[in-house]
Amino acid sequence: MGYIDLEEGRPLDLILLGRVAIDFNPAYNDRVKEEFKPLKEVHVFEKFVGGSPANIAVGVTRHGMKAGFLGKVSDDQFGDFVTEYFDEKGIDTSHITRCTGGQKLGLTFTEMLSPNESSILMYRNCIADLQLSVEDVDEAYIGSAKALLISGTALSESPSREAALKAVMLAKRVGTRVIFDIDYRAYNWKNPDEISIYYAAVGKEADIIMGSREEFDLMERLVNPGMTDEESAALWQGYHAKIVVIKHGKQGSAAYT
Repeated sequence: MGYIDLEEGRPLDLILLGRVAIDFNPAYNDRVKEEFKPLKEVHVFEKFVGGSPANIAVGVTRHGMKAGFLGKVSDDQFGDFVTEYFDEKGIDTSHITRCTGGQKLGLTFTEMLSPNESSILMYRNCIADLQLSVEDVDEAYIGSAKALLISGTALSESPSREAALKAVMLAKRVGTRVIFDIDYRAYNWKNPDEISIYYAAVGKEADIIMGSREEFDLMERLVNPGMTDEESAALWQGYHAKIVVIKHGKQGSAAYT
C-alpha cells in the first residue's frame, strides 16, 4: 500500500538540503586503537563526511536510490573531500557550490569515555553550510527529484533559512514531495520562538515529518504545546503530512499514517 504518490520517471529519487560537516572520531582500526579516554588525550583521529543530510544521502544511495545534494561547502581541501566522496558514492553534486567569503565546513570531534558514554565537540562559527542562498536553489533541479528532504538545521540562520523555504515553495509548485527531518541542534539558533516559527512553517508544508519527541515539542511550542504523540500526528496531518514519525530513543519510534 502506498501512502504518498511520487512522480515516477524523475531522474533523482531524493534531494537532500542542509548540513554537511567533517567528523573526526578517535581512531580504531587495524593499525591504531585509541582506547576510551577524554578527548584531550586522543592523538589519532579518523576523518569522515558527517551531518545528518549527508549521512542520509549516502544511506539511500547504498540502498539503490539516486540522491542529489543541494548545499554549500568550503572552498578548500575539506570542500574537495566532501564533493569527491559524494562523487565516489554516486551522489549528484551538480548543485553543491563553494563559499566565496572564506567560510569553513563544520568540524565535529567525538569523545568516547566508555562504551555507554560519549559527547560531541563542534566547531560551527562562520559556517559554510549556512551560506546556502536563494540564488543556489533552482526550480528545475527541485523538479528533477521525486522528493526533497529539508534538514531543520538549515533553518537556523540566514541566508540558509530563506534558501530552504524557497526550496519548499518550489517543491510544492512542481509536485516534489517534501520530507522534513527536524534535526535539531542547539547551535546557531537564537531563541525558542525562532525555532518554532521556522520549524512550523516547513512542518505545515511537509508530506513526511520525522523527529524526536523533544523536536516536535520545539516545533509545536507556538502552535499547541504539550501534546501527546497521537495529538501531534493529528495536528500535522491536518495540514499536509501523510506520515509522521516520532522517535523515543531506546524506547523505539512510532509512525502515524
